[in-house]
Amino acid sequence: MPAPAPLHPRQALFDPDERAVPALPVCDHYSGVEARMRKSLQLQAEMGPVFDVTLDNEDGAPLGGEIEHAHLVAELLAGPDNRFGRVGVRVLPVPHRRFGDVLATVLAAARRPAYLMLPKLRGAAELGRAVQAIDAAGGSDIPLHALVETHGALREVQALAAHPRIESLSFGLMDFVSAHRGAIPQAAMGATGQFEHPLVLRAKLEIAAACHAEGKVPSHCVVTEFKDTRALRQAAEQAARRLAYTRMWSIHPAQIRPIVEAFAPSAAEVDQAIEILRAAQAVAWAPIRHRDVLHDRASYRWYWLLLERAQRTSAADGPQLPAEVRAQWFAAGDRP
Repeated sequence: MPAPAPLHPRQALFDPDERAVPALPVCDHYSGVEARMRKSLQLQAEMGPVFDVTLDNEDGAPLGGEIEHAHLVAELLAGPDNRFGRVGVRVLPVPHRRFGDVLATVLAAARRPAYLMLPKLRGAAELGRAVQAIDAAGGSDIPLHALVETHGALREVQALAAHPRIESLSFGLMDFVSAHRGAIPQAAMGATGQFEHPLVLRAKLEIAAACHAEGKVPSHCVVTEFKDTRALRQAAEQAARRLAYTRMWSIHPAQIRPIVEAFAPSAAEVDQAIEILRAAQAVAWAPIRHRDVLHDRASYRWYWLLLERAQRTSAADGPQLPAEVRAQWFAAGDRP
């Protein structure tokens, strides 16, 4: 009798009832001006779905022109450059008088958004009202992302992260700092200062902790110095390595590649993960000794999640996992 096929890492290492964290791209690129929205979609079509595009119908829309902007967003959603279905929309705040009209326009597009981003939520009750409105408009199947940028949202961040419709929470740095009415200095909105001010750092940590506790994706805030690539890289590395964020905003096309690279595992990390997981699979996921370090299913899970992140950050023109690894563990037929 032939030996049974070895279990796929996800089958062997994770409880089948465990809620999987959404496998979102590590970069969320925001754009609201028509020319830049079109350019962003074209860039995504070229690079592949290693980043999401969020079409901005809040700050990107001119005052009084929200509905016209929503029609443009709907047109772009349905256009040929939305090749991978990874285009979301930031709608208006729930209390805005045009919230329902913009929502209806976006949901009437010939192609559905990948997600809706809800800005300026003031707490869990307002999220509940947003969900009711979205469902009533026919969007009950669309995942929701939300910005934590008010005192109320931060106070109830655990409840926001626990909501079953929420897929990701983002930190809204600029509005959060402004909400302190000048008590937090302007420097805290910069690439360096945002990691130094205690209140800003506390907010980032609470968002990340709540997301990880509830199996959601924490998304780090903007770096406004979009021409300072060094500052952006340092911020992205701190967000990923120190603060446990697994996704980050981009506000300029030049920021996309540095963010993807900062959140991607190194080649050495990928090689080590492959070695350990192959050795573990060979002994049916029993403990192993690798380079005089003990590993068991707890560390195997960590290395598997690293490989999943490597797969998500492999651009069409960038580094890829080895072909045999992709065929063995990431081919469509091998995914449980």
